[in-house]
Amino acid sequence: MQELIDKITREGVHVGGGIVKLDSFLNHQVEPGLTLRMAVELCSQFQARGVDLVTKVVTAEVSGIPVALGVASTFGAELIYARKSRSALMTGTYYVAEAVSRTHGSHTDLMVDRRFLGPDDCVLIIDDFLATGSTLSALVRLVRESQANLAGIGCVIEKPAEGGREVLSDVDAPILTLATIEFVGDHMKVY
Repeated sequence: MQELIDKITREGVHVGGGIVKLDSFLNHQVEPGLTLRMAVELCSQFQARGVDLVTKVVTAEVSGIPVALGVASTFGAELIYARKSRSALMTGTYYVAEAVSRTHGSHTDLMVDRRFLGPDDCVLIIDDFLATGSTLSALVRLVRESQANLAGIGCVIEKPAEGGREVLSDVDAPILTLATIEFVGDHMKVY
């Protein structure tokens, strides 16, 4: 998606260690028009691969929510975001899977209420980054435990050097990304 590639090239800041700061439009401030166009593009790519009946879109809070909401809206599906912390209102039973945050360096339990995800669902997992694959792998485990059908995984940006796609090699569904970031020394290449 050329618009996204151009935006990352202009506004992305490599802060070191392969971490890219995209807070001007993706991870802190959200640019609604671009976000919706990214969602529509992901939906179009999934539909081109035969994915058309989606009942739920699953993401992890918080950065994946805007694009996931656009994908869910485009497919006419419901959005579920896996919670990272338990509140007093969370009184039911939950699917739980652990993920390691690349940017925070901490372990987090991702939780989805069992009432909202089950064997009758066809699920897309949507997130902002495919990097190490830890968060996406945890979301895949939640979907599998629910016995829902995993129709695909879509991410805004992939960083192939971090091996996330390999971590997800057992996923029998399309894994799509809209832009790729690679580093050659301190130089960031976006395509």
